[in-house]
Amino acid sequence: MDAAPRPLVVKVTCGAEAPERANQAWTVASTALAAGADVTVWLTGEAVWFAVPGRQPSLDLPHAAAVTDLVEAVRLGGRIVVCTQCAARRSLTTQDLVDGATIAGAASFVEAVLADGVQALVY
Repeated sequence: MDAAPRPLVVKVTCGAEAPERANQAWTVASTALAAGADVTVWLTGEAVWFAVPGRQPSLDLPHAAAVTDLVEAVRLGGRIVVCTQCAARRSLTTQDLVDGATIAGAASFVEAVLADGVQALVY
């Protein structure tokens, strides 16, 4: 019997200013979900806009899946968390975010990445 993949936390620190890096983060997160991993994507800085309907950056990269599809896959199968300070700097509340997204601070991030068996990636 194969063991389930370990949990994955992907922290995205960029948005449209670094389209390849941002798209890679979402691609890895959605691929891990498809492989059966428990996935949480944490958004900081300009990446918080990926969690705001109508404000999601269009990365428009050749040979890449549409980021809106990747975000939706993670929203439906995993978790999306927005940095508390980053949300506050942009006057965002949970009501501004895609359904199911939450806002949490550094202590929650540290707790998530230090849990047993978790793999954390930062983009």
